[in-house]
Amino acid sequence: MLTLYRLDNGRLSLCENEGSGSEAPAPLNAGQLARAAWIDLHEPTDEEEVFVEKQLGVNIPTRQQIFGLEMANRIVEEDNAIYAPAAILIGSSTDTPSLTTVFFIFKGGTLITVRHSPVRAFDVFVQGACRPSAPKYADGFDIYVGLIELIIDRLAEVLGQAGSALDIMTQNIFEEEKRFRRGEIKDFRRVLRRLGARGDMLSKARESLLSLSRINTFLGSGAGSHPRRKALKGHFESISSDIHALTDHVNYLSSRISLLLDATVGLINLEQNGIIKIFSVASVVFLPPTLIASIYGMNFEHMPELGWPLGYPFAVGLMILSAVLPYVFFKRKGWL
Repeated sequence: MLTLYRLDNGRLSLCENEGSGSEAPAPLNAGQLARAAWIDLHEPTDEEEVFVEKQLGVNIPTRQQIFGLEMANRIVEEDNAIYAPAAILIGSSTDTPSLTTVFFIFKGGTLITVRHSPVRAFDVFVQGACRPSAPKYADGFDIYVGLIELIIDRLAEVLGQAGSALDIMTQNIFEEEKRFRRGEIKDFRRVLRRLGARGDMLSKARESLLSLSRINTFLGSGAGSHPRRKALKGHFESISSDIHALTDHVNYLSSRISLLLDATVGLINLEQNGIIKIFSVASVVFLPPTLIASIYGMNFEHMPELGWPLGYPFAVGLMILSAVLPYVFFKRKGWL
């Protein structure tokens, strides 16, 4: 889908009748494309890609190129155009967060975005930027700065929610043993799965921040040769500071997850050792009585106790005594 946005007195507005691929060759759409400050290609058709390429003289990457190795990590500046891919975290509120590649193309004062997955930040940005009270934008670089600032703000919210979730998991892991004695191993398995999911989400957030940092550094490093980039150098520096702060926060949360993983595995080992300890105590308690019962179960002809009237109670009492004495001895030693 091809969506065009223009700037009316610095305010972002949707171009009417931007059309699809079959309508793209119409002169009206060509004129709108030339006046557009932001061209958003969401799962574009081949006709839409060709139309934008011919009108603006840029190379729109295909889906295979965007998700392939040859263009996934390269920032290129050629023919007065900048091609910069960014990994954006999506689905952070679901159980299966993922990364999608959004290709940013800067041609003159026009911003072109190519994406093949819905990105919530784009919709939120459009809703806010089209309001009468929204800040004014000068060109596509301004729009890019506003969009990236929103994406970073949303990443900050995601990391804040992850920190709160880790606080709750920390309390559950280290709470008193009496509160969840039953099914303790099952609870820890759930905790391990949740910690693994949080760790995977944080690794994706770190990758997203890294890709955004690379683009921001690239745009800021060449600001001296481009008037608009030079004017936005302060914004680039502010974005870099935010990215570095969030990266530090991600590292902090990752270290907390590592600590909780180690603690959870340690508690599982302690619980398993406790179970093994119970079996060990049972074997120590029942081993001497079993030995006595085995001796008196022998089929020898001459065994003096077999002829005693009190032989049976004697054997039973001896077995009980042989079970109690080891238990009392180990208990006094503090081994139980």
